[in-house]
Amino acid sequence: MAKQKIVLAYSGGLDTSIILKWLKETYDAEIIAFTADIGQKEELDGLEEKALNTGASKVYIDDLREEFAKDFIYPMFQAGALYEGQYLLGTSIARPLIAKRMVEIARAEGATAIAHGATGKGNDQIRFELTAAALTPDIEVIAPWRLESFREQFPGRAEMIAYAEKHGIPVTASASKPYSMDRNLLHISYESGVLEDPWFDASAPENKDMYLLSVDPEDAPDQAEYMELEFEQGNCVAVNGERMIPLHIMEKLNELGGKHGVGRVDMVENRFVGMKSRGVYETPGGAILFTAHRKLESLTMDREVMHLRDGLIPKYASLVYNGFWFAPERLAMQALVTESQKTVTGTVRLKLYKGNVIAAGVKSPVSLYNPHIATMEADPTKAYDQGDATGFIRLNALRLRVQAGVRENAGK
Repeated sequence: MAKQKIVLAYSGGLDTSIILKWLKETYDAEIIAFTADIGQKEELDGLEEKALNTGASKVYIDDLREEFAKDFIYPMFQAGALYEGQYLLGTSIARPLIAKRMVEIARAEGATAIAHGATGKGNDQIRFELTAAALTPDIEVIAPWRLESFREQFPGRAEMIAYAEKHGIPVTASASKPYSMDRNLLHISYESGVLEDPWFDASAPENKDMYLLSVDPEDAPDQAEYMELEFEQGNCVAVNGERMIPLHIMEKLNELGGKHGVGRVDMVENRFVGMKSRGVYETPGGAILFTAHRKLESLTMDREVMHLRDGLIPKYASLVYNGFWFAPERLAMQALVTESQKTVTGTVRLKLYKGNVIAAGVKSPVSLYNPHIATMEADPTKAYDQGDATGFIRLNALRLRVQAGVRENAGK
């Protein structure tokens, strides 16, 4: 009888290296390791060999960077998504893509289960499993950290390192980086360890080495740098006059933003499971893209359409954060977003300076801004009669007068 096949989301770190061997032993199964290349760079070096040596029967390392940029990052930025006013959702938006590819591999390989190394306290477990439920509802999900037997065997890192040594699994576990990090094309996140203390100053000079994508704003160039982004229907298509695919645009924006210390965020956020957690994020390219997109919308988007879309931002961001990317309500909201972006075409000029993204000009062939109407001087178009404002104000004040009168009479 053929062994059960399990597809494991594999990063090559301590947790997933241990889990690979543990799954093989515990389930007497064939383990297929899957790594999504979504911009981790050198973190992918040597992963295939390591996975095979740890016991994987097969390894997939799939380059999903362009799909990530085009089909996940760009639609999310069209929606103006920002979680709790600060977080550009770099980790959140990557998880549904990884899970989507996992279940595709599972179907192709005839696997009956997928597995991940996400902690039972975090958001990633939810994002992986909600995606799997939406796309392949009959597949089994194995989450070792939620199994008591696994936690009893590995109550801490010391036991995991000892297990790795016993089984000849090469791992890097060091106190030199007392935090965890997750990198992709959109950002790097840092959490846990020393960062669990919200009073710990992640911006202090002695912590500069933690950051990989951006220089400390204090060390950024003293000369501001100007740049231009061109958009078509809400999507950035060119940087400084050079047309590029979304992947290359994100890489270019990361390079420029990182040079000037742009896109750092340190926040305490609300996890879906109910607890608060502290995260530090570097999103240099995302910060530039977000600011430029918003600036162009101010010129080209109808007021009521903008306000309607803006009213949906907290809900949309929560759906992404909580793992509902493939849920029907997110898809419905995306249809509205796509419609709202049809006129968001034009060019935005920005200035990057010591951690800041500063608007420095915007233009569009479909601009709704008319300087002749907006001017404080005489309006040559006669499109607006200032006298009309009298009735407009009187009508809008009616309910306020009525309410004030009621209060006045009640107080007598």
